[in-house]
Amino acid sequence: MDDELAALAEAHGVATHYEDANQRRADVDADVVVAVLAQLDVDASTPEAVRRALAAPKPPPRTLVLHEGDVLDETGTIRLEDGGEVELPAALPPGYHRLGDRTVIVAPRRLPAVPRAWGWMLQLYAMRSAESWGMGDYGDLATLARRSAEELGAGVLLVNPVQAISPTTPVERSPYSPSSRRYANPLYLRVTDVPAYHRVDAETRARIDALRPPNDTGLIDYDAVWRAKAEALELLWRHEEHREPEGDLLDFARFCALAEEHGPDWRTWPAAQQDPATATPSHERVMFHAWLQELCEQQLARARDAAHDAGMPVGVVHDLPVGVHPGGADTWAWRDAFAADVTVGAPPDAFSQLGQDWNLPPWRPDRLAEQGYEPFRAVVRSVLRHADGIRIDHVAGLWRLWWIPPGEPAKRGTYVHYDAEAMLAVLTLEAHRAGAVVVGEDLGTVEPKVTESLHEHGMLSSAVLWFQRDYDLPDHPLVPPEKWRESAMASISTHDLPTVAGFLAAEHVRVRAELGQFEGPPEGEYEAAARERDELVELLKQEGVPADDLVTAFHALLARARSVLVLTSPQDALGETRQPNLPGTTDQYPNWRIPLPVALADLFDDPRVRRVAAALAAGRGA
Repeated sequence: MDDELAALAEAHGVATHYEDANQRRADVDADVVVAVLAQLDVDASTPEAVRRALAAPKPPPRTLVLHEGDVLDETGTIRLEDGGEVELPAALPPGYHRLGDRTVIVAPRRLPAVPRAWGWMLQLYAMRSAESWGMGDYGDLATLARRSAEELGAGVLLVNPVQAISPTTPVERSPYSPSSRRYANPLYLRVTDVPAYHRVDAETRARIDALRPPNDTGLIDYDAVWRAKAEALELLWRHEEHREPEGDLLDFARFCALAEEHGPDWRTWPAAQQDPATATPSHERVMFHAWLQELCEQQLARARDAAHDAGMPVGVVHDLPVGVHPGGADTWAWRDAFAADVTVGAPPDAFSQLGQDWNLPPWRPDRLAEQGYEPFRAVVRSVLRHADGIRIDHVAGLWRLWWIPPGEPAKRGTYVHYDAEAMLAVLTLEAHRAGAVVVGEDLGTVEPKVTESLHEHGMLSSAVLWFQRDYDLPDHPLVPPEKWRESAMASISTHDLPTVAGFLAAEHVRVRAELGQFEGPPEGEYEAAARERDELVELLKQEGVPADDLVTAFHALLARARSVLVLTSPQDALGETRQPNLPGTTDQYPNWRIPLPVALADLFDDPRVRRVAAALAAGRGA
């Protein structure tokens, strides 16, 4: 790497090397660095261009971060978030304030302690009840919250992302590729909980009831569910009074109305419709989609209230995806905030040996700072409107993201760094205002400072049984749960990893081998899986946990974790072998389409669920 190019890359937060999953230095190719700099409007195509860019004056910081009690030792008048003014130097209250053209973020130093609890990690779409239409819905979420607390002693529910999709078919199945992270997914609406359903005449209600798709399909049919619900909601819409949407909701509803007409990706629309300033959506359709968001807010609020009324000490925690669809509502409205031609992902590791490309555009760190982090603020605030907590998927993205230049494979990328202090300040301030807990998913190739900073701010990190090893010792032995971090949300697995039963049967190896995901022969992978299984069984023996029923045994082991939160999934409790998502696949595997093997009404009385719940509740002292 040329010294001048390396210096330019460092000045713009672009990594020229990094530590890989095996803790070895990996150098980034120069042409990758040049391509990523170009996405930040920095020309590094020739040595002369590099020297010109290095000589260009650096603009002053546009965002300043302080913590509660800090004195801003400058002169001048600062305009507070509430409209008041303060003469500097002074200590400022928490909030987003303005000093000239700069934003001053003042955040609490840390969040309050999180109560100890156990709970579920839910793939909401996988639930099926007598009331839901072909997949789980917000009504099922309320039922799960109430019955899990009252009958099983659960204290927390972590829900898969329920952010908004484009209102088109085929429906985007991945909850981690939403059209917008600011709004909710109407696919999860329970039609029969819409107030108008109970006011319409009997004939209309019968027409709506006849639209209900079956619940007994082998895999979830998102398109059939959306078509049925959309038609039913159209019938109810005619019997409702409507308010004119404003602000961000208006922008989102305008996008949805245009997507219905022109398709889900605004980059393919007619030129005039691609620009929010010149777009001409149907007013009636704008009103309809704004109304759907009102319904989502009502039903999400009811689910949260159900958790509170049942006495859950934590409540409902919603998952925030790392990004949005490149042609979705957020990039349409906030175009300048994204690096539109880049995708983010992850470098190669043990589970994804070719790296991962998530096909999501990243924030531009320079534009976030210029805008006082308002786009990020809006995203966090929108999730916490109906949540008791937020889980940040790939929380290391607050520090750095793996940018993949146009046309390159996932492994040909590099890290771009963000102002983590500012991102954490926004997260801390918004969570403090909402009284919410924050969990960071810090699995995979993550720098130690990420986890350390989370804990310093009173946030939780993540602990997964499969990965809890001492990597400083030879052979990386498993760490007993009583030595896990206390400030963590612990689980056996995650939605991207094998279920307990799938791990025991090496189903994850079989599927990945069948799909050609290994660079070498699969025999070595089977042998590695068998060694891991034997090590875990040996840990059970060391901990004195009976191993006659390994699914229950692993949960009894998890229950011993020091971590304040311990979670499992209904899939794990029920012995499901198929994992919800297989990274690196799309249609090759039924990602996000696998229903629970039992109906929601039967879940709470299933003896396997009862055994697992009893083990986890006992570990929390319940």
